[in-house]
Amino acid sequence: MDLKNKIKSILKKQDSLVSPSEEEITHDSFTGGPVVTSYKQVKPSNPHEEQEILEGIEKIYYNTEGIDTSHYELMKLPEVLDLGDIDLDRKRLRKQLQVVSKKVSDLVLQNHPAYARELQRVMDLQKTLQYANVICANGRSQLSVARDTFTAASLKMLANYRKRQQLVSLLKSLRTIETLQRTDVRLRELMEEEDYCGAIQLCLECQKAASTYRHFTCISELNSKLQDTLVMIEEQIDVALSKTCSNFDKAHYEKVQTAYKLLGKTQTAMDQLHMHFTSAIHNTAFQIVLGYVELCSGTGRENFHKRQYTDLCKNVTHDSFTPCLIDLSKALWEVMKSYHKTMRWHEEHEEESEETEDGKAQADFNQHYIKQKLEHGLSRIWQDVQSKVKIFVLGTDLSGFKLEEFIRVLDLVNRMIEIGEEFCKSKSEGLQDSLKQQSLNYFRNHHRYRMEELRMFLENEGWELCPVKSSFSFVHLLGNKLPLHQEFRFMKSWMKSPNASLNSSSTSEPLEEGVLSPPKRRYFMQGDEKNPFDEKPDEDENEDFFSGSWDDEDNGNLSDSDSDVPDELKQDYIDELTGEGRSNRHLKRRLSKSKNEKYIPIVTNTTLNVMRVIGKYMQMMTVLKPIAFDVILCMSQLFDYYFYIVYSFFGADTKVMHERSINNRLNIALQRIHANLIAESQVPGAPPVEQTDNLEKMPQAHLSPIIDLHRKDQLFGLAERVVAVESLIFLATQLSLLQPHLEAMIPSSKKAFLQQFFSQTVKMAEEVRKPVYWSVSLQAVNYDQVQGQMNTVRWDIKDIMSQHNPYVDSMLRSFESVAHQLVEINRRVPIPRVVYQTLWEHCVRLANRTFVEGYSNAKKCSNEGRALMQLDYQQFLMKLDAIIDLKPIPEKDFVESYIKAYYLPEDQLDSWLQDHKEYSNKQLLALINSVDHINRKSRQRLISIVEEMDRSRR
Repeated sequence: MDLKNKIKSILKKQDSLVSPSEEEITHDSFTGGPVVTSYKQVKPSNPHEEQEILEGIEKIYYNTEGIDTSHYELMKLPEVLDLGDIDLDRKRLRKQLQVVSKKVSDLVLQNHPAYARELQRVMDLQKTLQYANVICANGRSQLSVARDTFTAASLKMLANYRKRQQLVSLLKSLRTIETLQRTDVRLRELMEEEDYCGAIQLCLECQKAASTYRHFTCISELNSKLQDTLVMIEEQIDVALSKTCSNFDKAHYEKVQTAYKLLGKTQTAMDQLHMHFTSAIHNTAFQIVLGYVELCSGTGRENFHKRQYTDLCKNVTHDSFTPCLIDLSKALWEVMKSYHKTMRWHEEHEEESEETEDGKAQADFNQHYIKQKLEHGLSRIWQDVQSKVKIFVLGTDLSGFKLEEFIRVLDLVNRMIEIGEEFCKSKSEGLQDSLKQQSLNYFRNHHRYRMEELRMFLENEGWELCPVKSSFSFVHLLGNKLPLHQEFRFMKSWMKSPNASLNSSSTSEPLEEGVLSPPKRRYFMQGDEKNPFDEKPDEDENEDFFSGSWDDEDNGNLSDSDSDVPDELKQDYIDELTGEGRSNRHLKRRLSKSKNEKYIPIVTNTTLNVMRVIGKYMQMMTVLKPIAFDVILCMSQLFDYYFYIVYSFFGADTKVMHERSINNRLNIALQRIHANLIAESQVPGAPPVEQTDNLEKMPQAHLSPIIDLHRKDQLFGLAERVVAVESLIFLATQLSLLQPHLEAMIPSSKKAFLQQFFSQTVKMAEEVRKPVYWSVSLQAVNYDQVQGQMNTVRWDIKDIMSQHNPYVDSMLRSFESVAHQLVEINRRVPIPRVVYQTLWEHCVRLANRTFVEGYSNAKKCSNEGRALMQLDYQQFLMKLDAIIDLKPIPEKDFVESYIKAYYLPEDQLDSWLQDHKEYSNKQLLALINSVDHINRKSRQRLISIVEEMDRSRR
């Protein structure tokens, strides 16, 4: 390594010395032939070898960046030096140097003529430049003379003119600046005049002018002042924009939008508008509720301003709830109406812009942004409105409200829901839930109260006829005048439909489906500036639907026709005891002017009360469909309870329960109502009834003590029974008319219950007639006495008799007595024809059974006795036809078949016994024992058949 360092130092010293072979080259050196330094060269053998040597030179030697090649070669030496290797490297480098030198020498010789030519051109150029230098010196001397003699005065004059022009321009700028300084006053005037466009245009022009003169020092301060003024203008425009949220004015809004368009902030204006609408909803709701809370608090000590809106709503009193809700709804409606008008204005503006704009991309983008923002804002605005109303409704417990007041609240909120649906096609789940929550809470308490009220009405009901006009029915409650106050007034809108064709002639026909479909109201109709919450509920009509007497009807309704008078009251009959001809025509004449001359609806105060409650329930269903099915359940409970109590008062007789007068479906309906609705009374000594089982049930009502069902002269309370049963049937008929409307109010999945209710309960109301009037028919005639008279008759006679037995006259006299009592009762209560028919059917059926039972008591009977039986029964039928008008006679075959069976031969009697299971075991055995044309063995076989039939029936 020391040797390397020494060699490096020697080479550096040699580089610092000036090469003695360098010589100055002059022009004269090239006058003769070429001068070439002689080098001692060792020529390679051939050009190919030279080319190989050149290619073997390393690339670093071609670098022109001043690389130290000596240092490079020394660095290549190994750590251990070998003299032979070094000598080989030296010879290689020398050989390369010789080849390069030879190559350079050849190139120099080759380019020497060209070098000589260029050098000659350089010498020629030097001579030309020397000549140009002389010309320039002469020109300068001549220009100096011209300047001194001609241009000095002229240039001074031009300089003064230029200075004058600059001063004129400066004066103009100063005047403009002075005008700018006075612009602030004009801007304030324009803002006071609400000329926002003029103010913005003036401010923008001033800013443009200020930017032109920004090089003046005073302008910088003026520019900032104008910028502040523009910000102030934007703030005032924003305030003006906020005013449109509660009271939209087309001209005012157009000014504001034009102003924002001049500012280039159309999108910003739309964002600000939605913020203002949100603030308007919050502030309006808060201020209205706050005003009512402060008004009702009265103390003035508590500061409600710092309360949250939710807390304020909880402080609203019951008396101020409805007025506050109305004012709140009015104010929120105004906000939504303003938003709707804003959308309409932009739609009209968009159409105008399409005609006037050049279709620039930015304008199209702005229009699309505004349209999208307004459409999205619909649901946002409605959600805010819905939230305020929902919080207000849930903030107060409405369970203590009267039903009319609560329905008024439901109507207001339901109207708001309808507005929301039209506003943004929202289903308003929040409001629906709040209404459902409040309504269920209210309805549970209210329905329990109504059921208790119904029980009280039933227990205090005198079951007297409440006189109403003959045309009275629910259908007529839908007209212009509603007798039952406002309970059915809400259904007037359905009657305005073109499909509605209800009239008095169709009271017995069910309503066609779709008749009660209400027309949808349009709240945002153009030109309709009326606030929907300004509408007050209809006042109660004062029409008197009660008829003072049955003779007070319109003249056109009166008639002398006796078509409605039961025929049995028109027939002549003969008193068999005296033979004196008597007539019931005087009864007919009296009845022609009585209550029965035309159809009179039989209703009671309880019936009217139930109809009122049903009307209110239906109104609640109309305004609150989510609980419609719950309301129908409660409505069905009202009818079920009325249905059950009427039956329990007048038809639940132990003698009746085991008779065939009870329809099987009626019995099932009564058992179902008893199990689901009637609470079990506590029996002394019995285990206590679970309270949870009776929470939703009602106690059994008890008949008023003023009702006497045991007086024979009053036909065992027939008048009260008629009023009770027929009022129940009238109520069932009215419910049937309402069935299509009820079905339209509930989901399809729930309609099965409604149909089941009508088929299993409502339609069973007419079946209550049979057990109720059966009890009267059973007690009105002393059938036991007649049967006792029959037991004294001998039926084993040997002669044919031509005179009937006295028991027939006794039965007919009882029937005549019943007919007279019916006439007297008909004076107080109009007895419908169907009631007459039912009563007489029961009486005749009981008489026929009495005859069969009496005939079966005969221990001995001859053929002549059987003929007497036929004579008695035919006499009864003939005289009965003179008393009553009843065709056909019920169970006539029951008697005749029993009498004729005596004559049947043995083989036919066998089949007859098996086919006639309607007779009792005793009656069949008596028949077999009385037949004398069969032997003992056959009689014993027939007795065995009857006993087997009796066992199978058990």
